Amino acid sequence: MYAWFIELSPILQALLATLFTWAVTAAGAALVFPFKSVGRKALDGMMGFAAGVMIAASFWSLLAPAIEMTAEQGGIPWIPPVIGFLLGGAFLLGVDKVLPHLHLGFPREEAEGIKTNWKRSVLLVLAITLHNIPEGLAVGVAFGAAASGYPSATLGGAMALALGIGIQNFPEGTCVSVPLRREGVRPGKAFWYGQLSGAVEPVAGVLGALAVIFIKPILPYALAFAAGAMIFVVVEELIPESQLDKDTDTSTVFAMLGFAVMMTLDVALG
Repeated sequence: MYAWFIELSPILQALLATLFTWAVTAAGAALVFPFKSVGRKALDGMMGFAAGVMIAASFWSLLAPAIEMTAEQGGIPWIPPVIGFLLGGAFLLGVDKVLPHLHLGFPREEAEGIKTNWKRSVLLVLAITLHNIPEGLAVGVAFGAAASGYPSATLGGAMALALGIGIQNFPEGTCVSVPLRREGVRPGKAFWYGQLSGAVEPVAGVLGALAVIFIKPILPYALAFAAGAMIFVVVEELIPESQLDKDTDTSTVFAMLGFAVMMTLDVALG
């Protein structure tokens, strides 16, 4: 199986990897069928875990390779990563100001982005979709980088990143579908919305792989860009939402567990 996978083009590898992460999102959303609700503490832990995975992935899978790659190119190691990182955050900030969306746990009146009359369920899905964009982009860029020939970017590292993103997508799917069912949305429709939030990842993954394959000099910038976008999501969305109930211990402990899991995957497989 592994031998078959490594023979594929980086674009197909990125597509299959992000289809996997989408499928795990759907698996998490499927919990809406046996469970009508999930306790707030469980949701806080899920979001904290996702935040920990994304923080670890941002450094171990994206920023560290970007720094090493710049050094291998003979450049100043910190300049492209810093620029790419800040551009990634700026990009998400811009999208955040424009795209209508609503974070979990907030009333409809506090929806962000351009004002619309869209349903609350649609706005909730768009909020999760917004932070799935950098996740898919990160996986795609990682597979594109693995084909670049730089020692700092490996196929094992890209696969570890995809696995880590997939693991944290499971609770993300649950965090969308179960609250929707609790608000009266039918189970089938709640599942549809939950899995739909991950549909953007294959698109972003393929675009990320294409970009770095055809414009190889931007690799360090692209890796850091994905890292900056992910950190923006963690700080702006996941951490605040995981602590709405003021139970900071649960979300913090699970964030550390998520970080440890992602770090282990990247070091062991990368």
